[in-house]
Amino acid sequence: MNTYIATFFMHFGSIRYERLCKSKGYQARTMPVPRNLSSSCGTCVKYTAPEPLYDPAHDEMETMVICNDDGSYTTIYRAEGL
Repeated sequence: MNTYIATFFMHFGSIRYERLCKSKGYQARTMPVPRNLSSSCGTCVKYTAPEPLYDPAHDEMETMVICNDDGSYTTIYRAEGL
């Protein structure tokens, strides 16, 4: 299992995404965005899953990163135009 952080353009997007993760059986929580990541709304969803959960219909997502063992992040998705 890997840990991911997804950031969103608006707070409501993070709430919806947390519900989506939980509906798939993944541990997920909405939290403030870590300082070294940026977000338009300031909230993100941190979740644990075997692979990234990306729903193309969920266009509120700004970025998604995988959390590395050394505490760094690797971007695996960024909305077009950013």
